[in-house]
Formats: sequence, structure tokens, C-alpha cells
Amino acid sequence: MASKQNLPPGDGDDSRRTMSGRFMSTDFDHSMELTAESAADFGYTVHIPATPDNQPMSEPSTPRDAYGNPVWSKDEEPSAEEPSSPSKSKKRRPLTRKVPIRRAIIYSYRGLALLRLVVLGFFLTWRVKNPNRDAMWLWGMSVVCELWFAFSWILDQLPKLCPVNRLTDLDVLKDKFEKASPENPRGRPDLPGMDVFVSTADPEKEPPLTTANTILSILAAEYPVEKLSCYLSDDGGALLTFEALAEAASFARAWVPFCRKHTIEPRNPDTYFQIKGDPTKGKMRSDFVKDRRRLKREYDEMKVRINGLPDSIRRRSDAYNAHEEIRAKRIQIESGADPSIPLNVPKATWMADGTHWPGTWVIPGKEHSRGDHAGIIQVMLAPPSSEPIMGSNDLEENLIDTTDIDVRLPMLVYVSREKRPGYDHNKKAGAMNALVRTSAVMSNGAFILNLDCDHYIYNSLAMREAMCFMMDRGGDRICYVQFPQRFEGVDPNDRYANKNTVFFDINMRALDGLQGPVYVGTGCCFRRVALYGFEPPRGGKKKLQKKAALLAQMANDESEFESRGLLPKQYGQSRAFVESIPIAEMSGRPLEGPGIPLGRPAGSLTGPREPLDAATVSEAINVISCYYEDKTEWGGRVGWIYGSVTEDVVTGFRMHNRGWKSIYCVTKRDAFRGTAPINLTDRLHQVLRWATGSVEIFFSRNNAIFANTRMKLLQRVAYLNVGVYPFTSIFLLVYCFLPALSLLSGQFIVANLNVTFLVYLLIISISLCLLAILEVKWSGITLEEWWRNEQFWVIGGTSAHPAAVLQGFLKVLAGVDISFTLTSKAAADEEMDEFAELYEVKWTSLMLPPITIMLVNLVAIAVAVSRTIYATFPEWSKLLGGTFFSLWVLLHLYPFAKGLMGKRGRTPTIVFVWSGMLAIVISLLWVTISPPADNTNVPKGGFTP
Repeated sequence: MASKQNLPPGDGDDSRRTMSGRFMSTDFDHSMELTAESAADFGYTVHIPATPDNQPMSEPSTPRDAYGNPVWSKDEEPSAEEPSSPSKSKKRRPLTRKVPIRRAIIYSYRGLALLRLVVLGFFLTWRVKNPNRDAMWLWGMSVVCELWFAFSWILDQLPKLCPVNRLTDLDVLKDKFEKASPENPRGRPDLPGMDVFVSTADPEKEPPLTTANTILSILAAEYPVEKLSCYLSDDGGALLTFEALAEAASFARAWVPFCRKHTIEPRNPDTYFQIKGDPTKGKMRSDFVKDRRRLKREYDEMKVRINGLPDSIRRRSDAYNAHEEIRAKRIQIESGADPSIPLNVPKATWMADGTHWPGTWVIPGKEHSRGDHAGIIQVMLAPPSSEPIMGSNDLEENLIDTTDIDVRLPMLVYVSREKRPGYDHNKKAGAMNALVRTSAVMSNGAFILNLDCDHYIYNSLAMREAMCFMMDRGGDRICYVQFPQRFEGVDPNDRYANKNTVFFDINMRALDGLQGPVYVGTGCCFRRVALYGFEPPRGGKKKLQKKAALLAQMANDESEFESRGLLPKQYGQSRAFVESIPIAEMSGRPLEGPGIPLGRPAGSLTGPREPLDAATVSEAINVISCYYEDKTEWGGRVGWIYGSVTEDVVTGFRMHNRGWKSIYCVTKRDAFRGTAPINLTDRLHQVLRWATGSVEIFFSRNNAIFANTRMKLLQRVAYLNVGVYPFTSIFLLVYCFLPALSLLSGQFIVANLNVTFLVYLLIISISLCLLAILEVKWSGITLEEWWRNEQFWVIGGTSAHPAAVLQGFLKVLAGVDISFTLTSKAAADEEMDEFAELYEVKWTSLMLPPITIMLVNLVAIAVAVSRTIYATFPEWSKLLGGTFFSLWVLLHLYPFAKGLMGKRGRTPTIVFVWSGMLAIVISLLWVTISPPADNTNVPKGGFTP
């Protein structure tokens, strides 16, 4: 564990002062097991077993790429005139290919969209030219709403005109980067490094067991072990998360070899052991059943330990605190002080080794609360060696027989950044930037995969899928590869459109045909230097070579850093971090070949990784200090962007605005899976946060209106729609009340239901349905999913979106900050109903607008029907028009109403009874208050026989 303390200056020449003023010592013995007393001398604890590749470096200040150093010296730098090797002369085999949508479908889709646009233009022109003189207020509101809806539809539709599909070839990737060749005689993995970030903030809302399973799925992923590192950011600094990660690291020593031995999918143990069906299907080894039984028993024991950690930590802390109070009391008595004076012994949270936890205590204390604690780094699993380490059949040492199985594990690091009062820590974006700097110092993978704590790797080859795009021709211009989000635990009917299939399978595929999909916060593989504010490579080969030479020079020349202002202005005071930048840039390049102006040589990343030493971890602690980002470009141009609760969209926008492209990777087997809030209240709060972020974007300089010319026009339209869509709720609210106002007033939005109006309405409705059918055809979703999305668009647009607009105006006009509510990730309980949370009604003020809309429309229908029935000259056309639109509104709000009616939609009988009685009472009341004018046929107060 590492906490932010100054290192003592060394006695000899083996220590030096960093740019931040710290002393870094290179005299450190990794074979020494640090105790609590000796750890205090270094300010951290790193438990790393002594291995041949894990020895102190001669120069810890050397920039770390952890997988060989591809930055060449001037003598070693390759020349453009050098003859290509035999492997380069082979016919190029692409790693990816684009699969266009069938012409018949896409041309019909575009033609239908154009037809609907033309009809909308004629319809709106007709509406403006034909007002309803008897109800100008009703006509005016409806026309304004319809104009906005047309504008909103255009913003949504235009970016959908160029959808594409993509395929990868993992066999070509393996042949190119992991097979023996003249440049790589031993066939060592030549893939670039991958650093995986997992973020969590509150162990109460994000159960540690869920986080542990996500970590285990990462450690067991099919990627070269020595190239893979996993970092867990615990922004809450909780000992519960720390000890749960330690349990996961211990279990990984058996789980990862088991997955490799039997080719397990998925590699999340909780999901794997809950799969129904025959687990032996497709398994060839005779000892599979025995191994699985042992791993299942071991996993169940780990679950019990993790679930019992809160009580264990509490009991341990109570025991230590009681001991401290007794000792303090004894010292008080021995010193002759008055025993009646109360003692001020802090209620600390204690670690298992008998020391204070440096993070957040269960009972918060000074410098030990969520917003005030030291920085912590703990290397849970040491960096692996570059050579495979095969297991044995010794069942006393190993849980299973691991003969001929590589038992190495990727590096696993626990990180909790420093927090102090008076600093703006910038929520998740700040935590992610701390991980970027820490990983650059410790492992410096050229690519970064970020996952939420509840999104685990469902396809163990997912990282390789991303590498196919990054390492293919043109891959050096890709800033990130975004994977779709897939969810588990959603009710079969997907009542609240939790799966978001319309967005992930229609909108995102369509954006992939432009400049690329937006970044959605998780399941995204970044090019590291794109996060550093770099622009994509442009120009000819000579220009790119000049840029590469400049980066190499900056890595070796201190004056270059100072003259270009890179050190303090952009990246901060860590020279180790800045020196890692050119290495990450070079490591992320595709291999040299035809069509690649400046690639890296084959075999340049096959060297052993550098060991992890005390000085490196100390520098990693320095870069996560709360003051490190002061007067730098972190959060402005570098890293995740600050200033919005939807930092993901803003970060992706900035990259696209610099000219980068992104890729949408839809794999045959889902790459990642996670959980979604199926409770109505949680879902509305989630949508509220997204919409609030969009409003913030609209009122900021990240608005697509201010994008530069490097962003494509339709991509700009897509980002503009991201900031505009919450404002549609204002017009949607009005439009949902219009049918009720029409029925209550006896007027309609048009003077009369003539043929022209009905024809326009019919064409617009049919064209919308046909567009939906074609979208279903080229996206692969179902019509039911499309309809669920339409329903929740109305539900969210009448509840969460208006609140988001209000919050946005308050922040812009009054400076009222927007609160952030963390979405709960409920842990699965085998004894409870799987969808029990779906039927739980938790009241929120966001429910008031849709409830009001439903009640007003129901009352209006009852009033209009009773008035028309008893009228001397009934106006059936106005009743029909108003009732049709009221039913349209109620039909869209049906899932919302169903959520308020009880378990599994079983509407209580009393609801039907009261509804009928209410309709009768309202009808009779209306007849009494406003009887028919002509009473010759119908006696006042009675009925004709």
C-alpha cells in the first residue's frame, strides 16, 4: 500500500530529487518483505515476490513502456530506404473489413426519409396557412410544437443515413503479432500493452462482489499476460473495496488457470456458475467436472468472505479501538492526569496487519473521510515475467492440475487518489485522469480499456477485437473503439427500454459510417496519446517521420521539455510521466507495411517488461496527489474533460473535434455485459443525469455549433442533437396536454377534420412505421424493442428531461450546481425474485408530470364523451380527433402506469371499479351543470325510454 508521504533523502548517490521536489531512491531490495515498521520508511508497501525479471532497475527514471522500448536512438532509427523484410513482401491481409448494408435496404431507407421530409414540409406549410380561427391559441401551440418536432426529427435522422457493419479477423492478428518470423524468431507476443481501468466510488451502491467479478473477468482475458495490467480506482477510499480486491486477487490464482485450461466463457465466475444447462458441453478434458466442482466450492467460500467483510472490518476495528482506549487510559493514569477527563481516541478503521487504514474510515475522522484522505496505491499482483511459467500437478500447492498451463497473472493495482478539502476533485473524470497518470508511470500501455465496476468482459477476445482496428492500416487515426453496452437482469419485456437497443444498434452503427460513434462511458478502448490532447497523424511520410524524431528527441533532451512548455503547462511536474508519452505513441503504431506511412518495426515490443521498484511507485503516488493538476491542462485539453456530469460525451467530442476517428465494434459474442437499473425511479434518475449533462453541453463551448472544420458535417449534427434533445421535452409536455385541452374546450387543433389533414397524417404515420421496419432490418433489433424505445422517449420526455432543462437553466443563470446521483448496482440475491426491484415503487417528484398528464387526459375523455352524447348537435369529428390523440398519449405512458400498479402488472380490481364510478359521476355532473340546450327530445334530468 502506498500513501502520499515525502520520501527521506538518501545517504549516498543512489537518490535523486524529482521535478516535484521528492527524493527517489534506487537502492531497494525487492526480495525484502516489508513489515509495517520498515514500510513507514518508504511511505508505502509493495508485496512483490522475488523473480528473475523483478530486480531493481539501474535507472528508475527511465520512461516505462513495460513491454520493450520502441523509441530508437538516432543510430537505431529505421530508414525509409532500408529494404523490406521477407515478411513485409507478403500479400497484405487486412485485419478488418467494412460490410455495407444491402443496397435495396439502405436506398429504400434514404428515399423514405427524404419522402417523409418533403411531406413534413408540405404538411407544416399547410398547417401554417390554415389556422383554426375559433381556437387560435390551440392552433398556435400545436403548430409551434410540430415545427420543433420536425426540427428534432431532422437532427436525429440525418446522421442515420450511412450505417455500416464491420468484421475483424482474429486469425490474421495472431499470425501477424504472435507467430515466429524473421523479426520475431521466438514468436513472442508483439501486441502493444493494454491498461484496463475499472472505476468504483461507493461500496454500498456498487457491491464489492460485483467489482471483484469484473476484475476476475479482466485477469482471465485472452491477451498476452505480460502486456495486460488492471487498475481499480476506488474513489471512495474504502477498506471494504480494498480487502474485497485482495480476496479476488487470491482467487484469481486458481480461477485464471482454470479458464485457460478449459477455455471457459464467460470468465466472470458469478455469471459462469449460474449458467443453466450442461456445463460439460464442448469440454474435452476428463478432469473438467472435478476442477469445476473445486472452483465452485472455492468461489462460494470467497463470496462468503467478501459478503462478511463489513462485519469483519467492524469487529476488528472495534477490538483495536477498545485496545487503544485501554492503553490511552493507562497512560493517562500513569501520567497523573485526572482520570475523569474524557479521552479523545479516534474511532479508526483498522487493516488486518494492525495499522490504520489511510483511506476513508467507517466512522469518518480528520484526514480519513470521503473528501479528505491520503493517496493509496497497492500492487495486488506483481508484474509477470516475459516468459511463460507452467504449473504443476501438485494439488497440495494448486487447487487444480495446471500442468502445461501458463499460471502467470496480469499486474493488478489498487488506486485511491488523494483528496483534500478545498480542491475540486471532478468526480469520475478526475478519478480516470488519476489512473491515466498512474498507469503511465507504472505500465504505460499504449491502449486503455475503461469499464464500469458492473461491466465485465463477456467475450475473452474483446481486447483482440479492438486491436484489429488499431493495428490495421489507418488504425493510427483511430482514437477509440467503442463497444455496445449489453445488459443482464433486465425484465423480459424490457418495460423501461433499459437495453437501449435503438441507440446502440441503430444510432451508433449509423455514426460509425461518419466519423465514428460517441463515447458512452464504458466498454471503450482508447489510444493513450489521443487522451493526451494529440492530433491524429496527418501529412506525408516525411512529415510523420519528422514528428517521430521530435518525440524521440523530447524523450532524451530535457531542454526540449522546457522550451516547448510540455512539463508544467500541459502534463504537470512529473518527468517520468512526460517521458512516457513518446514511448506510448510509438508503441501504439501499426506495423510497418504498405499504406502505413510511419509504422513501428515488427518485433519491437517483444522485449521483457521493466521491473517495478520503489521509486516508480513513489512517483505514481505523486501523480495522484490532489494538487498535481493545478495550472495544467488536465481536464481541459488533456485526459477526461471536466465540467459536465456526462464527461464521456464531452471527451469523445473533443477527440472528434481534433480530427480523430472512432470505430464501433459489434462482436458476434457480446464483448461486455453489465447491469441496468430496472426500477422506474432509478431509471428516471439515470435518464435525468444523462439529460442534465446534455443541457450542460448545449450551454458550453462543447456545443457542436462551435466545432471546427475537422469534424464532419453530419457528425456535427449528431453532436448537436446530443445537446438539443432534452429541450424537446418542453414541447412534448405541451403537446401531451393539447388533446385534453381540445376535448375540454370542444375545439381542435384544426378547423375541421378534412381529407387533406387526414391524408397528411396518414402519410407521415405510415412513413414513420416503414422507416422503423427498415431500421429493424439493417440493425437486427425487433419491432417490440423499437416500440419500447418510443414509449420511454415519451416517459422520459415528460419526467426527467424537463427537470434536466430546469437544472441546466438554474446552473447557467443562477450558478446552482447540479447534484450527481450514483446509479445503484444491486448485487444478485439467489433467494429473491430476480425482478423484485422492477415492482418496487419509490416515489420521486419526477413522476408528477406524467401522472398529471394521464389523469387530465382520462378526465378529458370522460367529459368529452358525456358532452357529445348529450349534445343536441354532437360534433363527433372533434371528439374522434381529440380522443385519438389522448389515447396516443396514454398508450405511450402505459409502461409508466403499469409500473405504478403493482407486481407483474396485476391491476387491482378496485382500480377498474373506481375508474368506472369516476366516469359515471363526471358524466352525470356534466349533464347537471350543462344540460342539453334542446330539451324537446330529452327531458331535463332524465332519459327517454
